[in-house]
Amino acid sequence: MSAAAERLIMDVVINPEVIPHFASYAFLASAILIVVALVVRQTAKLVPTGIQNFIEILAETMLKLSEDTIGHHWGRTFFPLIGTIFVFILLSNLMGLIPGFACPTANLNTNAAMAVPVFLIYQFYGLRVHGIKYINHYLGPMRSLPALPLMIMMFFIELIGHFVRPVTLSVRLFGNMTAKHMLLFVLGLMVPAVVPVLILCLGLLVSVIQAYVFALLTTAYIAGAVEEAH
Repeated sequence: MSAAAERLIMDVVINPEVIPHFASYAFLASAILIVVALVVRQTAKLVPTGIQNFIEILAETMLKLSEDTIGHHWGRTFFPLIGTIFVFILLSNLMGLIPGFACPTANLNTNAAMAVPVFLIYQFYGLRVHGIKYINHYLGPMRSLPALPLMIMMFFIELIGHFVRPVTLSVRLFGNMTAKHMLLFVLGLMVPAVVPVLILCLGLLVSVIQAYVFALLTTAYIAGAVEEAH
């Protein structure tokens, strides 16, 4: 074992703050999902019951979203990615509703760790499917010599738009989760008996919606990359 690795292990053991708070809960969410997946796999039945029924509902919803947006072939290819993103964000969001727990998605680092790979994946598959013709996705609808200035302008506009996508994915989720926690805290102090119950219900709704929005936008970006440019 290298000296650097030994120092890192000692730092984690002696000083737990080396691992950021949000990362600890992100690892916890990942571990929970892995355990649930293994349990469902080992106990799967032809007629689903209990947790298997719930997992199958989530899986079928994400599969339908993938196939309806991307198409049957590519939808099944990207279904594991989109489904994993959805359930991880959903669980991370819901963890923030449990007293004493933190929400990993209320930190930009967690969200960027998902948004940047999504950006790289759909760019890679865009090049893989279309080759050099993938640049047509950046040139706008017109293809002629007189439209060359407009094509150049569209190229830079599209380029900026694509690089902004991981930022908007990260900030949107971060802003909604942070606002939810602040609202819960403030209203809990003002009216501790009644309002928190209503806000928790609203927080549950926001948690589901934001997980779905992230997965939906991921699906839309991938669909735009693998489809033919017009």
